[in-house]
Amino acid sequence: MAPKFEPLRDIDRFITEVARSSQSAALPMDLYRDGEVFIARIDMPGVDPSSIDVDVEDRTLTVRSERQPVSAEGVQWLTRERPTGTFARQLTLGSRVALDKISADFSDGVLTLTIPVSEEAKPRKIAVQHQAGRTENSVSSTATSAPQHKDASGTES
Repeated sequence: MAPKFEPLRDIDRFITEVARSSQSAALPMDLYRDGEVFIARIDMPGVDPSSIDVDVEDRTLTVRSERQPVSAEGVQWLTRERPTGTFARQLTLGSRVALDKISADFSDGVLTLTIPVSEEAKPRKIAVQHQAGRTENSVSSTATSAPQHKDASGTES
């Protein structure tokens, strides 16, 4: 039996493959703050952990990885929806994170980045100083009253 000629499907498949190979797909991510750290959890199913690269340059954290296509000889693909190729995700980090203390862990297809808040950005209590018996510079005022009059009996009125 001769293979079916389906030009529109072939064109669509070609365009999809070109788009996949020429662009980095966005990696789905959750980002949240948990006390003194920011946590980024990035889904990376099917990625070989040795292909994951995490770096920071000029406050931009970049995660790169590669998912290799599954090659099976003699297979006629009916659909290929799982993206393959190189993927990248970038985060712009604020000035209040400790770049030298970022850690990364890959488990069950999820990359977890732990980004600590820097010491100078952590909230702190400011003690109020006071000294007992200390007097403030104050402005003294004198009160004047209206002139007093004495009546004939000598009583002031």
